[in-house]
Amino acid sequence: MTPASRSNTEWLQSLPRTNGKPGVEGMRQLLAKLGDPQNYLDFVHVAGTNGKGTVSTLTANILKEAGYKTGLTISPYVLDFRERMQINGEMIPADTLEQVAGQVRAAAAQLDEEPVQFTAVTAAALLWFYQEQCDLAVLETGVGGKNDASNGVDNTLVAAITRIDLDHTEVLGDTLEAIAQEKAGIIKPGCTVVCYPLQDPEAQQAIVAECIRQKAELVQPQPEDLSLPDQPQPLTNPFSYGGYEVELPFLGAHQSCNAAMAVEIALALWRKGYEISDEAILSGLETARFPARIEVLRREPLVILDGCHNPAGAKALAGVLRTHTQKKPTAVLGVLADKAAAQILEALAPCFDTIYTVTPLCPRAMEAQELAELARTVAPKVKVTACADLDQALDEALAHANGAVVCGSLYLAAQARPELLKRLT
Repeated sequence: MTPASRSNTEWLQSLPRTNGKPGVEGMRQLLAKLGDPQNYLDFVHVAGTNGKGTVSTLTANILKEAGYKTGLTISPYVLDFRERMQINGEMIPADTLEQVAGQVRAAAAQLDEEPVQFTAVTAAALLWFYQEQCDLAVLETGVGGKNDASNGVDNTLVAAITRIDLDHTEVLGDTLEAIAQEKAGIIKPGCTVVCYPLQDPEAQQAIVAECIRQKAELVQPQPEDLSLPDQPQPLTNPFSYGGYEVELPFLGAHQSCNAAMAVEIALALWRKGYEISDEAILSGLETARFPARIEVLRREPLVILDGCHNPAGAKALAGVLRTHTQKKPTAVLGVLADKAAAQILEALAPCFDTIYTVTPLCPRAMEAQELAELARTVAPKVKVTACADLDQALDEALAHANGAVVCGSLYLAAQARPELLKRLT
């Protein structure tokens, strides 16, 4: 197939992930060719290292429950490329994606340089949201903030910054301060900034400094206002914050922090004139769905799927397993070679009695054998087996009486989820 004969959707999916250049300027040029659809929309913009997808999903669901037509972008997708752009929880129809991708393709042909995939996908989403006359859009950044392609928008009502941790250090810097400075680049003059409750002081300082520069109001849920039960019922996550009490659909104490952020985002929008009732907030929190985020696919024996692709995510999963499992389950683990595999293993390995390593379907994947050797070094007391493929690993893991946890790369989660659903029905 020649490049010219590819469908517009295939063209979009085939674009390179990066060209080494900041994406925001290329995004502005592309949007200008499309008629600047972003200028007709208002935004909640979400940046951070961990929790972006959860905060974005919860916020968009609250807005939907409040009666607003709400666009949402997430990255990466888990099961279907079309998940990356949604309206009111429904991903873009295939024929509509083909249409808007064609408009972006035609606009990109007028530029001096072809856009990277994230830039083109975000432009397509913004164009679709404009065409569908969305009331509001929730944008998740890709990597960073200031130079991220999603930062080509100006009408940001609320900028949300989730937990900052060390990730993508080759692009963002190798200190929390440097990474936070880049993430805080989404803060626009006069917007409201909602920050993660337990932000690292080094990152917090950089965020506060940017709020001062931009004359932006900073709202941060206080940990003492979050009521976290010492011993929740197994596989439940009761949430209580500021008078809002609900059962969260996502496990983990960290999700209570993310949910508190979503509450404050909704309240910030309410102060700006949006009609968002307490009932909409509660319903939005309770009914949100997000695959592969510590997702319980079966309770007995336990089967959990999680795309914990960095050390902070691994620690969050480990916390859930320590809280909610009495016996150590077995793991199916796969990671990418450019991730901090040793630190991920240090967090997770003590939670398992057996680990089956696999090679995720991604050119950047760490080979199963290499990951197994690293796991044996990090956790010499854990039984580790490198598997030829995912099928073998799932066969082995699901045979264990104590349950199974499939975790690591989101590429692995995307590959494993349909296989798990088939085996568990």
